[in-house]
Amino acid sequence: MRYRLIALDVDGTLLNDEHELSERTIETIQEVHDQGCHIVLCTGRAPASTLPILQQLGLEGTMITHNGAATVHADERGQTLINEFAFTLPEIEPMLDYVRREGIHFDVCTSFNMYIERISEYEKQMYQKYLISPKLVTNVSELGLPLVKFTLFSQTELDRVQKEWEEQKLYGQMRMIRSGDLFIDVMSAKANKGNALKALAASLEIDSSEIMAIGNYYNDLEMMEFAGLGIAVENSPDGVKEAADAVTSSNNDEGVREAILKYCL
Repeated sequence: MRYRLIALDVDGTLLNDEHELSERTIETIQEVHDQGCHIVLCTGRAPASTLPILQQLGLEGTMITHNGAATVHADERGQTLINEFAFTLPEIEPMLDYVRREGIHFDVCTSFNMYIERISEYEKQMYQKYLISPKLVTNVSELGLPLVKFTLFSQTELDRVQKEWEEQKLYGQMRMIRSGDLFIDVMSAKANKGNALKALAASLEIDSSEIMAIGNYYNDLEMMEFAGLGIAVENSPDGVKEAADAVTSSNNDEGVREAILKYCL
């Protein structure tokens, strides 16, 4: 088998639009894992909401979470932080002032916890869908903790916010990415799935040519570029499919299973 590590985005790639795993996909991933291939979930999710997916696959191992900002190893003993790209609260204060003023929902994350200042029923449903249990606090600026991700969530405002923040460079030296139609993430400039995957591969002594990465959105581009084979699922935006080495079926049509069968089994 040519590929020794398979990096998988989760939402919109591994899971279908109902956030479910098909039994055939589970069986195929277990088969390639049993043949000696490392399976690494690479996601914008936090470790707590990624672990149930790993467990559903019947696996233990390393997860690249928060879009590359935190790499965590999970086994029967618990979860261990391997690497993180953190930033401080003062670095995002101008953006916090903006979203509070505009009434845009946001959360901030350490490697293992998420904090919010307010929540509506709609946002509760969003968090439940992604298996997230945020902690409600009065003022995140008083946390005094190193953070790995600052996320905005809105159905209507993000195109405007993205344009204004890019024009004003409100995110300073940090990295702002659109991690989904409804999400903007701000992280350390070093934090992306590609850098996290590169560090993990080096620790496992796996060359990039021995890695296959499958994703569906712009936050997957760095890991797809680093991998020897970068694959986009059919439901990806055109720009992501154009950047990929190959395109597989959509997340609703078991695209991950199709790619593993074609290139690994």
